[in-house]
Formats: sequence, C-alpha cells, structure tokens
Amino acid sequence: MKTKFINKPENLTAELLEGFTMAFKNQVKLDGENIVVRTQAKSDDKVAVIAFGGSGHEPAVSGFVGKGMLDCSVVGDIFAAPGAQRVFQALQKFNRPAGILLLVLNHSGDVMSGNMAMQLAERTGIKVKSIMTHDDISAGLDTPNDDRRGLAGAVAMYKVVGAAAEAGKSLDEIIEIGERLNENIATLAVAMKSCSHPQNGAVITELPEGQMQIGMGQHGEAGANGSEPLISADDTALFMAKQIIEKLNLKSGNKIALYINGVGATTLMEQLVVFRAVAKYLETLSIEIVDGYAGELLTVQEQAGFQMIMAKLDDDHADYITKHAADAPYWTRHIIK
Repeated sequence: MKTKFINKPENLTAELLEGFTMAFKNQVKLDGENIVVRTQAKSDDKVAVIAFGGSGHEPAVSGFVGKGMLDCSVVGDIFAAPGAQRVFQALQKFNRPAGILLLVLNHSGDVMSGNMAMQLAERTGIKVKSIMTHDDISAGLDTPNDDRRGLAGAVAMYKVVGAAAEAGKSLDEIIEIGERLNENIATLAVAMKSCSHPQNGAVITELPEGQMQIGMGQHGEAGANGSEPLISADDTALFMAKQIIEKLNLKSGNKIALYINGVGATTLMEQLVVFRAVAKYLETLSIEIVDGYAGELLTVQEQAGFQMIMAKLDDDHADYITKHAADAPYWTRHIIK
C-alpha cells in the first residue's frame, strides 16, 4: 500500500535532488549526478568543505550547502552512503592549492566511502584532510570516539569550519579548529516510533505504544538500553540534558550551542517544549546558550522523537557561529552584533 507522494521508487533520490535545487536555485545547483554545490562558488584560494551522506534524511546534508557552510554535498541513495567513486568525483571538482576538508559522519558505510575516496585523492595529488564526527553518546559516556555514531551534531561542525574556511583560514588551521570542537559536541537521541524505508515501506525497529527508547540510531537502529515507558517532556529533556552536561563537563560560565533536532514525525510544538525545559535548566547552572535552534536538521522518515545536541564552545567557536553569516537553504544566519 502506498503511503507517500512519490513516483517510481528507483527515481526518488534523483527527483528529490532536482526538486531541491529548483526550490533553492539561488543557493544550490547540481554539478553532476547526486553532487550538490553552491550556486555562487567560493574562490579557489579558500579551503573547500565537503560532506556526504544518504538521502532520506532531508534537509541533511545538502540543506547546509551555501555561503559560510558547505561548498558541496555528495548524496547517496536512501539511507545509504554514496560510493567512494562519487565522493572522489567531488574531491576532483574542488581540487585547489588551498586544499579540501572532507567531513565524515561515523557510520560504517560513510567511513568506508570516505577512506577510499581519500586514498584515491591522495594518489592523484589532491590536498585533502578529513574530520570524522562522533557526537552520539548513547553507547556510554566513556565509549571511545571511534565507537560513537555521527548524528546531527555535525551541523554545528558545518557552521564553524564553514565560517573558518570562508574567513580564509588554512586547511591545517581549520582542522585544529574543527577537531577542538569535535571533542566538545555531544548528542543524545530519543524515539517512540521507528522510521520506515520510503522505497519499500519496511520498518526497522518496532516500539510498543507508550514506550520510548533513549539512544535510537539515525536509521531506527535500537538503542543500547531497550525501551521504557514514555515520560513527560520535561522529565525526558532533563534526563537527556544531564547526561550531555556530564559528558561535556559543562560548568558555570561555559558557552554552548543548543539544538533540538526533530527527526521526522515530532512536531515543532514538542521540540520547543523540550528546548524550553533544557534552557531553563541550563540557566540555573549559569551556562550560556549563545546559539539555539529547534527544528528539523537531520531526519528519518516517520521517526517520532528528537535529538538533543549541545556543543561546548571556545571563544573562537562562538564567534564563528554568531559573528559569521551563513546562507544555506536550511541554515541562514545573520551576524549577531
């Protein structure tokens, strides 16, 4: 039984990208199959910033291509990383003396494609370095970075390194800025309904009605601790926030970015109620929110829940977020004086 307004399932990725670039033609365009780039390219004397990932997670990743953020996104099929050759094609397109920063979310397919594309690029003399994001803390606060998934905390990374690249920082400088931030981004997800695959309708994980699961993955993968009864928005928000605060060792006087990412089927109303609870709690701890957001950043089809993201910001990170403009289809930021 059909449940979505789509045409042929096999054409879904191509058609959504065509629609995306038509809707935001002043900011983005297609430059080859499944490669989205800025309509107004950044000058070649500045580092290019490239990210990639599967489709079906809109607005990620392509929604963050634009001035002050990404120069390019490489798009895979639904819930699937693009192949290494496609990522390599993007690296070839952006080859420049200033170099390229490749951003990789820590999922097995993404890591494989990123590593292989990097190897191909290095063999041909392309100057490229990478950062792998690993913000998911659901596996435990002491879990090694390599075993932590990359979630929507990557958007904070896109903003900071994108602003640094736009400002003319060198590749090595951007790597230092980005890796310092990477150690201070933490995300925790909760879901009460898993996603479906839009091409075949398959449901990845079934959750009983009235139950929630802390730590459900980006594609509906089961969390580390199973399901438990659904509790109030405030209680859920504080339970999650306290874990993130502990992970980041947040203290009075720290500056943070706080983002609530609705993952597909949770209303903005609910997200704002959650944001309110966390913001009030942080205020009691004298932790300053210098940038906040509630809305959809990285979604999963029909998944009900949200991701709570905090990034502890050094002064330069805070400046890159608040004092550098961004103009991408789904992340427009004016300079805060």
